[in-house]
Amino acid sequence: MSFFCDSYPIVDKKALGEGIYSYTLKCPEVAENAHIGQFVQIKAEGYMLRRPISICSVNKENGTMRLVFEVRGKGTDKISELNKGDLMDVIAPLGNGFTVPAKKDGRVIVVGGGIGTPPLLDIAKMYGNRCTAILGFRSFDKVILDKDYSLAGANVIVCTDDGSTGVHGTIAQPLADDVAAVYACGPTPMLKAVVAAAKQAGVYSEVSLEQRMGCGVGACVVCACTVIRDGEEKVLRVCKDGPVFSGEEVVL
Repeated sequence: MSFFCDSYPIVDKKALGEGIYSYTLKCPEVAENAHIGQFVQIKAEGYMLRRPISICSVNKENGTMRLVFEVRGKGTDKISELNKGDLMDVIAPLGNGFTVPAKKDGRVIVVGGGIGTPPLLDIAKMYGNRCTAILGFRSFDKVILDKDYSLAGANVIVCTDDGSTGVHGTIAQPLADDVAAVYACGPTPMLKAVVAAAKQAGVYSEVSLEQRMGCGVGACVVCACTVIRDGEEKVLRVCKDGPVFSGEEVVL
């Protein structure tokens, strides 16, 4: 695993909603080496442990990386105080991302739940109108990136728990014969449902796990998860062996 540890300039910052921020960093070496589904570890001033944040999108041509996160504690709150022109201290890119076929046969479905929506955006950009993006949120004010997915050409379906916009609750649709893969990131109950639907339809699936992390490089083993591989139960590390796993093998 090759990664970089440096402070990179923030070239753009936007508030996407209450406590939800989008940052774009100028980091050519990270953008060149990053893969869809990897993450970064951000240093929050005054705190020992870094905060893991999924990579939303990279632009290799411009040498930029976009990060989208929600403030969920004092660490991410401190990070959100950074502004355009400041430096962000990150270790990146980390982990193993999605296995996206180089040959884009058929269609794909991406399912994002809340802040699990950002790391799937580059898959939509790759597949364009052959991607269906099912994006779920608690309420209208928590909806993010739906326009970004639409601009990528994806067929976007927004769901909200309270019915304040889009489909009320979750959406279940049969997987057509031309669906090549399903990719998902979000809460565990959602991932379970996605994997079950994919298995029933005989469609390949991958899920990105949301897990608390310490070091982010596989040393502390805080982020352990269980998989069934080669008929045996194994304990792996989400940060180093994941965060993306095959839906067929991960125990949710």
